[in-house]
Amino acid sequence: MEVLFQASVDEVTKLIGLEKRELDILEDADAAANELLVSEFEKYVERKYNPEIPEVLKRHNLMGVPIEEKYGGRGARQLVQALFLERMGQSGMGVITFADVHQCLGSMSIQDWGTEEQKQRYLPRAAKGEAVLAYGLTEPEAGSDPASLKTTYRREGDGFSLSGSKYLISNGSVASNMIVFAYPEVGGGGLTAFLLDTKQKGFKVDMRLEEKIGLFTSDTSMLTLEGAFVSKEDILGQEGKGFSVAYSALLNGRIGIGSGCVGVMEDCLNQVKERVTSRVQHGKEIGKHQLIQKHVAFIESSLEACRWLVYRAAIKKDDSEKDPKSLPLRAEADRLSAVAKYMASRCAFESADRAVQCFGGFGYSIMSPVAKHFLDTRVARIYEGTDEIMELKIASSVLGKGYEAYK
Repeated sequence: MEVLFQASVDEVTKLIGLEKRELDILEDADAAANELLVSEFEKYVERKYNPEIPEVLKRHNLMGVPIEEKYGGRGARQLVQALFLERMGQSGMGVITFADVHQCLGSMSIQDWGTEEQKQRYLPRAAKGEAVLAYGLTEPEAGSDPASLKTTYRREGDGFSLSGSKYLISNGSVASNMIVFAYPEVGGGGLTAFLLDTKQKGFKVDMRLEEKIGLFTSDTSMLTLEGAFVSKEDILGQEGKGFSVAYSALLNGRIGIGSGCVGVMEDCLNQVKERVTSRVQHGKEIGKHQLIQKHVAFIESSLEACRWLVYRAAIKKDDSEKDPKSLPLRAEADRLSAVAKYMASRCAFESADRAVQCFGGFGYSIMSPVAKHFLDTRVARIYEGTDEIMELKIASSVLGKGYEAYK
């Protein structure tokens, strides 16, 4: 394993304890991350989606890390899932985006909210890599405000017909199944989550968005639903209770993105250390210049601070899952996941910026090992909850009921 990641695994093992099967997951993650190095670099330079990501994860039995073993997964608790995504984050946010959406938003939502029949039908295939999952919440006019969603459903035969548009959907054009959120077309009612087969007639990929600032190796798509059919057995959770599904998925996703951002900071520190101890300017290694050391100190401090914020959020989420009826535990997990995601994404972006600065002119080229982190981490401050939404969530959790800036 990378030295920095191994150090964090050793420390977590010492403080909390990791079982052999959990350490095996992290060894597999290390092998997968190393295997992805070449294809991630090549596809990033080409600015193309990397189809090797799901294939490599599948080969190393990492498509179902948080899925219970009885459904074919590895049965990892949230803390181990965070460590897994931390290691994958060293490969870049493209890998993290795929894994986070497929597992944290997709598989974990089905595991948390699905019927036993749904779990048996979807989770084993997702864990084996026979199915890729996506999460269809965002729309052209609805990002941070799900109440603005325009996608609707109406009853049709023994199921429902869905119509609308979904926007900026990660894994959108490669997914075999997608969690789609919609409101009833008539009569009012609450948001509902559906499990949609993307091979259904009426599901259309309008385009794969390639004109992005970064995140080139991740699939991002625009989708249209034109009467796409789902059976009544494919409601996830209860009809009209889709907000609960959406928010619990985002809680999982925020810990996932925070974990990936910690991995990014680890890689930035690894790359900067190698660069500044080998490049000579003005008669000495640039790492001996005090202003360069300032950048190194920031990255190291950010890494240490954010790593433990993420771990604490993951541990609290594990505690919440052991006592799912405890609303205070769930609220605390929600608060800590917002803090961890907010701090890790911001610190990862600034760490990547400072890494580019340490690399100098070469850092401005996507041929450098740090430019992709600079380009990719910008989106981490937007998806799974923008900086601004995280700030409002954190503040209202401190101030208490009645101080929510939005409902």
